[in-house]
Amino acid sequence: MMLPSDNPAQIRVMLVDDHELVRCGLARIIDDEPDMEVVSLAESGEDAIEKLASVIPDVILMDVKMSGIGGVDATQRIMRAYPGMRVIAISALEVGLIPTRMLRAGAVGFITKCVSVQEMLLAIRLVHSGERFITQRIATRLALNPFDLEAQKTPFGALSERELQVALMLIDCHKINKISDQLHLSPKTVYSYRYRIFEKLGLSSDVELTILAVKHGLSDADTSRITYE
Repeated sequence: MMLPSDNPAQIRVMLVDDHELVRCGLARIIDDEPDMEVVSLAESGEDAIEKLASVIPDVILMDVKMSGIGGVDATQRIMRAYPGMRVIAISALEVGLIPTRMLRAGAVGFITKCVSVQEMLLAIRLVHSGERFITQRIATRLALNPFDLEAQKTPFGALSERELQVALMLIDCHKINKISDQLHLSPKTVYSYRYRIFEKLGLSSDVELTILAVKHGLSDADTSRITYE
């Protein structure tokens, strides 16, 4: 069911981010624009999917790294349920596998959290009009073939979507039990994913996983502060 808008000419935007301060800040900026309105705020991918049952936006601003299913998985699920939905990915990272995975999931835009307000608003307007928008620095790195995983030269390309999801949560220092709760998996299944991740990447610890993630642009953690147990 689609809720009516007071002004149907406005671009209806959903914001998905697990930080309340970010959601509220972006909402205020967007609502100040005469041709835009924020129709929904979601704190996770699961929350966004649930809210889409009652409100259909024109554009979704989707944070990539969130607790729970995360931006990639959420985008895939939304695109299956709502073909043609216009999703713009937002990430602090501009290198590595994340831009590729989000575009493969169905996002038609990708901006970094360091872009200006005007560039974000331009992205929303262009994506709403049917165009794609990718931050220039990301577009340059992706070059001419954004869907070629081999071209990215990252070992993380060997991981399945679920394995990558678990890996990102491990990189963010989530405990096995927390990952289990958020992904609705048994701890034993999470351990199995962790084992397969280590096996595919040739690693033996979460510390090595984090260092490798930083090297390939999947994390902005400060490796100088990582301690070996």
